[in-house]
Amino acid sequence: MAAELRRLTRAVQDARPLVDVLRHPVRLAGPPGLASLLGRVTRRLGAPEFALTDHDSLDTFERLVSDHLALRDGMGEDLSPAVVDEVVDAAARDGFEGLCTREEVVPADGGPPLPAYAAGDPRSPAVVIVAACGMPARLCEQWMRFLSRTHHVLTWETRGLFGQDPPAEPDVGVTAQAGDLFAVMDHFGVRRAHLMCLCGGAVIGLAAAHLHPDRVDSLSLWHGDFAAVKGADRTHHQQNLVGLMEMAATGPDRAAAIHPVLCQTMLSSVPPDLAHLVVYPYATPELLHRYCRLNGEIMTTDVSPWLAGIDRPVLVVSSHDDETAHPAGSKAVAAALPDAVLHLRAHGDHISLFKGDPELMDMARDFIDSAAAR
Repeated sequence: MAAELRRLTRAVQDARPLVDVLRHPVRLAGPPGLASLLGRVTRRLGAPEFALTDHDSLDTFERLVSDHLALRDGMGEDLSPAVVDEVVDAAARDGFEGLCTREEVVPADGGPPLPAYAAGDPRSPAVVIVAACGMPARLCEQWMRFLSRTHHVLTWETRGLFGQDPPAEPDVGVTAQAGDLFAVMDHFGVRRAHLMCLCGGAVIGLAAAHLHPDRVDSLSLWHGDFAAVKGADRTHHQQNLVGLMEMAATGPDRAAAIHPVLCQTMLSSVPPDLAHLVVYPYATPELLHRYCRLNGEIMTTDVSPWLAGIDRPVLVVSSHDDETAHPAGSKAVAAALPDAVLHLRAHGDHISLFKGDPELMDMARDFIDSAAAR
C-alpha cells in the first residue's frame, strides 16, 4: 500500500498547476471511504482539498484530475497516520519539488514575478530549457532530472499565466518573452548557457540568440513551431490553432465563446498521461485569453530575418510525421542557420518529447557537450 500512496502523492503534486486554477473544491470520483486519507495527503502537501463524488457529475477538467489520481478502494488502509505522513514526505522529496529550487524572478519590464526553477550544481555548465508557451515547468521534469546530473539547469513558467494576476495589458511580444529568459539567467547568476528550446520555445530561443548572442553558447530546437516561416508548410493543427487563437486573443468574451471548441481540440490530441499538464492554459476562459495572446505572438513571428546572424552551433530536431508542428519549418530554419545540424526522426512530436526518451536525452547531452568543446 505504501507504493500506492507514493504514486498518489506524486499524482497530487503533478496535478497542482491545473487544480490551483480550477474552482474549489475540485471534485473527484472515488470511494467515500478515501476522504480521510486524501485529506491527510493534501494537507501534508499544502494542496487544496478535494471533494469526492461520482464520475458522471464531473466536468472535463475535474475528470482529467480524477483519472490522473485514480483513487481506489483500500489505498493506505493498512498504514497508520504517522506512516502516511512519512511516506508522503519521502515521495514529495523525490518529486519535482525535491529536484528543483523554485524562486520568483522579477522580469525586466517590471511585470509580475515569474516562477523559475533551478536544478543541478550551479558550478556546472548551464542549460536553460525554453519550454512551450503556457506549460507548467514540471512537464519538463524528465529533462531537468537527466540534464541536472551534469549541468546547471534552469527554466521558468510563462509570464501572465502562473502565479499572480498579470497587469491589465501585459507585454506579450516575443522580445518581452525573450527578456524573461535573460531575467531568469541573471537571477541565478548565469552569464552564458545552452538554450534547449521546445515547440514555440524555439521562437523565443532564436529571438534571445538574435538579441544577445554573447549570452548563448549553443541552441537545440526541438520540434519548433515555426508556423510563420515564409514558404514552409503548416499542419492542419497549426492552421486551425492560429485562427482560433487570433479569435480568443481579441478579448475574454470571445475566448469564453470558443473555449469549449479549443478544449475539445486539445483534449483529442494529447496523451492521457500528460493531459493534466498539457491542458493547463485551457483550464479557464480567462487563462485561455491570456495564453492565446502570448502564444499567438509566437506562432505569427517569422524568425527568418534573424537566422543568418546566429553563428552559434544549433541542433534542429523534428520528425517526418510530426502532425503538430510541421517539419518543413524546422528544415527551413536549419538550412538558413550558418552552423546547424538537422536531425529528422522517423516518428515523434513535441508532446512525446516530454516523456524523456533516453535516445533523445543522450542526443541532447552529446550535442551540448560537443558544442561546448569547440
